[in-house]
Amino acid sequence: MMSKTQNPKSRLRRIVFIILWLAMPYFLAGLSGWEVQAACRNPNVALGGYSIVPAAASGLIEIKWFGHSFFQITSGGGTRIITDPFGPMGFPMPEVWPHVVTIGRDHGNHNNAGLAKGNPLVLRGLKEGGSEWSQVNTHFRDVLIYNVPVHQRGIPGYEGSLRGSAFIFEMDGLCICHSGDISEPFNEDQLQLIGHVDILLQVIGGVYTAGPEAAKKIVEQLKPKIVVPMHYWYSTNVLQRFTDGPYRVRSLEINKLTISKDTLPAVTEIIVLKVIREGDL
Repeated sequence: MMSKTQNPKSRLRRIVFIILWLAMPYFLAGLSGWEVQAACRNPNVALGGYSIVPAAASGLIEIKWFGHSFFQITSGGGTRIITDPFGPMGFPMPEVWPHVVTIGRDHGNHNNAGLAKGNPLVLRGLKEGGSEWSQVNTHFRDVLIYNVPVHQRGIPGYEGSLRGSAFIFEMDGLCICHSGDISEPFNEDQLQLIGHVDILLQVIGGVYTAGPEAAKKIVEQLKPKIVVPMHYWYSTNVLQRFTDGPYRVRSLEINKLTISKDTLPAVTEIIVLKVIREGDL
């Protein structure tokens, strides 16, 4: 809010500054190699209370689930991102050719970057050794990617916690949040870093990560239009506890979801995907 004591010249300079600041992310987005702020981010953080126009929708995206925390997200422009690829843990091992690999946690069920074919960009939420967070904030082709530090519980009874990262992807006007192995609802700092979310890929398994009740609180915090539960193995009891609530639930017999900004549901909906064990994984 402008002070009543501001003179006309000061007021004009402030208006010009705001206009230029609002336009800057879109100008930078057209320059190869520049890092930009995602429109998914809470605009109050970047702009001191002024709003930002969300990125324009431009196509359909596909979200494919391979099990656990392993997804492939494909933008309307064909950019393929895989998240937390697992090693041998009982799920079928898909053949994937991603452009980008994100790894939220340095653990064998999450960090098998070697599974990816080709020569993808690997973005890690933790520095080598796993004791410190990395800072990821990058623009790759038609996708903006950034991370948010999170904690996971350690061994039950042990008061310490392990570090990891949630990752946010902005593509085709949609903001997709992969919660990572978070164990508790987000705090205010994390919520400010995450910002707006359209689609939430949320852990619900419990023990080391958020269980059904904590996951429900996270849904209340972020208010996404679509929630895809993950990291619950084949526990129908855990899944039932999470889906028992006020939201509409759709259970699909396939492992993928195709969606656009224009086809988002009006209110929050939980979509349960099914791990495919043979054929087109």
